[in-house]
Amino acid sequence: MREKPKKIMKKFKFINNQSLKEFKALPDVIQKRFANDLNAICQDKAPFSKFKHLKESVGVGAIELIENGRPAYRTIYVAKFNNTVYILHSFTKTTNGVDKKAMATAKKRHKQMMREVES
Repeated sequence: MREKPKKIMKKFKFINNQSLKEFKALPDVIQKRFANDLNAICQDKAPFSKFKHLKESVGVGAIELIENGRPAYRTIYVAKFNNTVYILHSFTKTTNGVDKKAMATAKKRHKQMMREVES
């Protein structure tokens, strides 16, 4: 009888202290919901929340967790590299369209993550 290979559970990491502060600033219920999503992602499962790929606006592997409402909340992460789920940015969405400032922040942090991954 062959043993199943053990799955390596991904760890998660905030790309910088500011991304951790942003996540902790989300309302408790949203924070818990996104934390459950990130935990599922670390186990190679799909998130429970709605999500959207942001390859074009942020970078390769970037995914946005979505919690709609008034206000709406978002967390952007990448789970493609080093068996790690990198949390790039969390924010309250107040516009109906694309939040250009938030996308610019996520894109900058994606570049920071790529430098870390490549080193």
